Amino acid sequence: MTSTLFFKPRPSSTLAEIASATGAELADPTRADTIITGIASLDEAGPMHLTFFENLRYAGDLETTRAGACLVSARFEGRVPPHVAVLRSKRPFHAFVAYSRQIYEDALRPEPDFGAGGISPTAVIHPSARLEDDVIVEPLAVIGPDVEIGSGTVIGAGVVLATGVKIGRDCNIGTGTNIQRALIGNNVLIHPGCHIGQDGFGFIFAGRHTKVPQIGRVIIQNDVELGAGTTVDRGSLRDTVIGEGTKIDNQVQVGHNVVIGRNCVVAAKCGLAGSLTLGDNVALGAMVGINNHVTIGDGAQITAMSGVKDSVPAGERWGGFFAKPTKQWFREILAVERLGRSMAPGAAAKSGDIDKD
Repeated sequence: MTSTLFFKPRPSSTLAEIASATGAELADPTRADTIITGIASLDEAGPMHLTFFENLRYAGDLETTRAGACLVSARFEGRVPPHVAVLRSKRPFHAFVAYSRQIYEDALRPEPDFGAGGISPTAVIHPSARLEDDVIVEPLAVIGPDVEIGSGTVIGAGVVLATGVKIGRDCNIGTGTNIQRALIGNNVLIHPGCHIGQDGFGFIFAGRHTKVPQIGRVIIQNDVELGAGTTVDRGSLRDTVIGEGTKIDNQVQVGHNVVIGRNCVVAAKCGLAGSLTLGDNVALGAMVGINNHVTIGDGAQITAMSGVKDSVPAGERWGGFFAKPTKQWFREILAVERLGRSMAPGAAAKSGDIDKD
């Protein structure tokens, strides 16, 4: 159920107000004045909570829910218990998120960890650094020479910004993050513990390994989000680039010279080797590994835990190890399973294939 421990309590809403805010239709207009005080999942909701349903996997939870109201499509409306008010919506989850964003705006991005504005007296800021108005710098942050930070940006506790780093407006740089040799746009959200702009893994591997100078930068465009513990290496000869609107999950490794397009989604623990390219709107499932110098075309999708060694055409869906088009991958898996069953002890006897003579 919704916790008020870390987020501010919200004013109550009537079902009529929720319907207006979400574009949903209240199935029983006589319930328009019913009060809702929060949001919750089907299984944890109480009589004054709003919930949603759109996946048959949770049909059992819908049957037993104690929620006061439920966003649901007309297709599943008949499954809602009589005591639950129905808010009819073509896309229930989207409507639920729209309402949640409205009442829990402070949960959309981290607030200052210490709840105070301004610049902490324990922060270390070089005299040549330039901070616009309304920048928040929390305790023990270190801001180096010639750093520039735009208005509305929050620099978390213990953050280190090395010489010449540029950060735009309305950004959040999470606690313990280290940034060097990087240019960062506006409205960028970087969660705690990220490392950006360090050396890429560049060596000549021959006997005693010889380090290759990494002289590029990291460019992070507007509206990007990086999950906690993610690492983005700077380029060697060209820049490492993350395109606008891209969302990257926790503990992802982005190698040197990688170019990620706009509005990509990269799930947790992916490893992107050096000099690969992701087009726009690419989606990578969790723990995908991609070889260097590979190109993933616009709109392509790679299923979780896949290993990609070849370039993927735009718009295709690949998976497996090594990755290939998913239809081919599934056919091969089924063929191997059939072969395994045919070779199992007793399989021939069960199928009548043994000569009875």
